[in-house]
Amino acid sequence: MPTYVAIGRDVSGTQRKERVSAETPNEARNLLKDQGLYVLDLKEESRFNLDFESIRTSLTSVTVKDKAIFSRQFAALVNAGVALVRGLGVLADDCPNPKLKKALLAINADVQQGTSLSDSMRKHPECFDNLYVALVQAGEVGGVLDEVLNRLAKLLEDLNRLQNQIKSALAYPVTVGLLAVVIFVAMTMFLLPIFADMFASFDAELPLFTQMMLGVSRFLRQPLNWVIMIAVLTAAVFAYRRFYATLNGRRIIDRFALKMPLFGDLIQKTATARFCRTFGSLSRSGVPILTALEIVRDTAGNQVIAEAVDEARLEVQTG
Repeated sequence: MPTYVAIGRDVSGTQRKERVSAETPNEARNLLKDQGLYVLDLKEESRFNLDFESIRTSLTSVTVKDKAIFSRQFAALVNAGVALVRGLGVLADDCPNPKLKKALLAINADVQQGTSLSDSMRKHPECFDNLYVALVQAGEVGGVLDEVLNRLAKLLEDLNRLQNQIKSALAYPVTVGLLAVVIFVAMTMFLLPIFADMFASFDAELPLFTQMMLGVSRFLRQPLNWVIMIAVLTAAVFAYRRFYATLNGRRIIDRFALKMPLFGDLIQKTATARFCRTFGSLSRSGVPILTALEIVRDTAGNQVIAEAVDEARLEVQTG
């Protein structure tokens, strides 16, 4: 029995993509109509056809900017009195991010079934983290969802601005460093061999540093050595990721990162700024202090700082 892929709208006007197995296209349309879907486009799915849309969705990530834009638009719709279901449907239709679009369609369906907005969002942690869900839940309980969404939009916009500033600050030194490495490798592989022939014609003993550089040049000009270096680098990255996945490894690496010259101070200031903005937004939205500290802990981005927040939370809990 062939499978058909249909794009249509349900009774709320939300556009959905569905698959259905049927003998004929007319039977597929009737089955979808019984499910409350008005079919706009219907195609038979080839059994050898790759679902590139699903692949693109799985490879796409939801950025801070995507969530900030969604929050600002959703706040405007809620403030204008648009129903949640209708607002989510409109935003899902216009959402350019396929992963966020898929999540919004699922959230819209859950809300139509009577699930709260915060509980529906909690099912999609790849799009909405604990901080986002907690603030939305506080807005639902307090009847100030539009204010909370605006606050979330401001928080995410500030975070996006901070991330851009960090990227801008690191762009120059990283570019200079990479350029220096490229120049060094190019000179070592192509320029030094020319001088090596000249030095050999002099029949004189070369300084130790020059001999070392010529040795590096000979090493880099061997293809097998590049294979070895790539293999060692790959193994080192794999070992680092495995080590960082452990609690002790994460603690050691994050503590070392905080002590690094220049970068350590930047990491600490970034984490502090994120903590203050996040904790302030949670407090203003009526989230209890202990719950707010627990949520802020997950946004620290550094195990050492997260453990410091845990200690503060424990002290607050004990009075």
